[in-house]
Amino acid sequence: MVPERFVGPLQGLNVVEIASIGPGPMCGMLLADLGADVVRIDRLEASGLGVPMAPKFDVNARSRRSVALDLKQASGVATALRLVDRADVLIEGFRPGVAERLGLGPDTCHARNPGLVYGRMTGFGQTGPLAPTAGHDLNYIALTGVLHAIGPADGPAGGPVPPLNLVGDYGGGALYLAFGVLAALFERQRSGRGQVVDAAMVDGAASLASIFHGLRAGGLWNDQQRASNLLDGGAPFYATYLCADGRHLAVAALEPKFFAELAQRLGLPQRFVERQYDRRLWPELRVAIATVLLGKPRDEWAALFATGDACVAPVLSFAEAAQHPHAVARAAYVDVAGVTQPAPAPRFSRSVPGQPRPAPELGADTGAVLAEAGFTHDEVSALLASGAAK
Repeated sequence: MVPERFVGPLQGLNVVEIASIGPGPMCGMLLADLGADVVRIDRLEASGLGVPMAPKFDVNARSRRSVALDLKQASGVATALRLVDRADVLIEGFRPGVAERLGLGPDTCHARNPGLVYGRMTGFGQTGPLAPTAGHDLNYIALTGVLHAIGPADGPAGGPVPPLNLVGDYGGGALYLAFGVLAALFERQRSGRGQVVDAAMVDGAASLASIFHGLRAGGLWNDQQRASNLLDGGAPFYATYLCADGRHLAVAALEPKFFAELAQRLGLPQRFVERQYDRRLWPELRVAIATVLLGKPRDEWAALFATGDACVAPVLSFAEAAQHPHAVARAAYVDVAGVTQPAPAPRFSRSVPGQPRPAPELGADTGAVLAEAGFTHDEVSALLASGAAK
């Protein structure tokens, strides 16, 4: 019987993840959620990078096993390479050249395991003048035009607003790394050979914004003024509005038929429906929508718009989102060791993933994983005694 932790469409996929922060762990979580056996090579002690937290709260680190190795010791590197020998995928998030200096670069790994898919996650990529430079999500999306497009219109306090770290770290980073790894695995079925996946957050974030380059080239996007376009809050029928209780509604009635329903439900004059896309009317339309929505609390509006196609939804907090009836009906959130968190996604009709498990303590699985990799009891004992493993 297959252990529950390895159930899902990626059952049988062996992944070695060298511990990192941000998109690397997120990518590892995505693969582990879908049934891959992800073994994370941790440092002997917490790195101090990222946000320190107890393992059960480290949701992105869930559902893998931990082997703690000192990669500055030759025996630690040799141990890591023996794990790579049996892996399908390796993912790392070092700056360019660091893995090579440690003796864990692609050439070394491919010499031992030609079929290995070697996933590299960086902000600026493996090449280019900024490749060796430090940065974080906000720096990467600043270079892609994405950050410039998000936020209020310019003014005394206006300026771009960080979209959490969803666009660079996770959307442009983790998801593109996972996509690239799976694409390389698919290609390996034909060639029998592994390859390097160079996933850069600047590349991924730019790719996410592809449609806006087309809109700009077609004269349909103002690149110089935030909150003046169809999808950036500039359109009054695609924006958020304050309600009587200080909370907000999201209005996204883009298409004429949906806007017509919104206007009918709010009692807006017919001329707004007839001239929905007349930008000269947008300031007046925004005031009209805002005035009506300010008359009731958010949840009363949410109940009124719960059916129909007016494209209105309550703006929920993270805590509220897990309790929304739709999320509850789809079991979109799970409880793992007392921590409410999103369930694995997407969903599959047959190969249903198992329940996520809390992130492991550093080195919690060192003995078991090394034994599976063919290490003898004496070899494991020697590694532990030397301080190369924990």
